[in-house]
Amino acid sequence: MIEQTEHHAPSCDAALSSAFTILGKRWNGLILGVLADGGAGFADLSRGLGSSISDSMLSGRLTELAEMGLIERQVSPGPPVSVRYTLTAAGQALIPALNSLADWARLHLEPNRG
Repeated sequence: MIEQTEHHAPSCDAALSSAFTILGKRWNGLILGVLADGGAGFADLSRGLGSSISDSMLSGRLTELAEMGLIERQVSPGPPVSVRYTLTAAGQALIPALNSLADWARLHLEPNRG
């Protein structure tokens, strides 16, 4: 008689899956990366990300990241009223991982790609 062994398919770590639920959305990691150098207003963030992100997309992503507790939205009553976005402690904690991804990309991806 041949003994059968169970086969277990590899699976993704649940925590890694949760992280990529956030970072897998286009722009989220880049927004966090721009804010790593300090707080920024909406226009500065838009310029930092380049012209390919629409204002409505940026606004939506900022709202999502704030709801996730990764960034904080600070409103200064003015006049004029201004809004500044900064990383929370949880957002700051992601920066070393984002820096590691950037280092990996510099070593392993073609120059000037993406």
